[in-house]
Amino acid sequence: MVGYDPKADDRNISKLEVAVSGSVSGLVTRALISPLDVIKIRFQLQIERLSRRDPNAKYHGILQAGRQILWEEGPTAFWKGHIPAQLLSIGYGAVQFLSFEMLTELVHRAGVHSARDFSVHFVCGGLSACVATLAVHPVDVLRTRFAAQGEPKVYKTLRAAVATMYRTEGPLVFYKGLNPTLIAIFPYAGFQFSFYNSLKHVYEWVTPAEGKKNGNLKNLLCGSGAGVISKTLTYPLDLFKKRLQVGGFEQARASFGQVRSYQGLLDCARQVLREEGVPGFFKGLSPSLLKAALSTGLMFFWYEFFCNLFHRAKKADS
Repeated sequence: MVGYDPKADDRNISKLEVAVSGSVSGLVTRALISPLDVIKIRFQLQIERLSRRDPNAKYHGILQAGRQILWEEGPTAFWKGHIPAQLLSIGYGAVQFLSFEMLTELVHRAGVHSARDFSVHFVCGGLSACVATLAVHPVDVLRTRFAAQGEPKVYKTLRAAVATMYRTEGPLVFYKGLNPTLIAIFPYAGFQFSFYNSLKHVYEWVTPAEGKKNGNLKNLLCGSGAGVISKTLTYPLDLFKKRLQVGGFEQARASFGQVRSYQGLLDCARQVLREEGVPGFFKGLSPSLLKAALSTGLMFFWYEFFCNLFHRAKKADS
């Protein structure tokens, strides 16, 4: 169902239904994985080592960070920035899946390659993610700011955050971290779509009988595997993006430990390497992999689920 396939018998859903399926997929997935996302962002923004041996480290493990956030900020802290995050997921899911379907169809009609090739899914997946990122990046910056702030809050509401950021930092603040985001998102999303397609073929080859019967399980497992592989290969750029997105927001980070200012992507990479070493590039990797497995698996699972739902509804009407 993911990507154009002229041989499939379930391609009769409209572009609007594809966009709606992508949006609802993003909405449901975001609501479920938000706590891991908040912990991941806190890890990525911490200058100190993620270790019990560093007395200045606020966070050093997933469970410890979860308990600390719960104790200091309450259960709602795990959904900090959830409204902009939901706007991000809904918009991103719609644009990404719609772009991917259109791009793979364009490739098929151009007759360049099979629209199901690994390389085609990689390029089309990367391009569709770049289009979606350009559309929703300002919301991603807002989500990061909300997730990053402690108590007392700097931004009370979404409207206040937009007004304050625009007034104090100018309109370009909403595109902070865009360069590393685009650099990271192209291979990340490309790997997601291409490995998802490849893993489905492997699953069907290993379990030919169950591969067709247990479609939902197959989508979930293959999506999870694709998410873990993609995140591992592209993780450092995600960390750079988060560090750059909170630039100019240092006062809200004071209670979490040291803060740094970065002049750009290369300066951020140099400072992280100099002060935190190579392990600094992978801070927050463990919650990120857990989140990637859940979010990518659920994203493809719900997308295919709702596409099939629309398809069955049309079949029933006809």
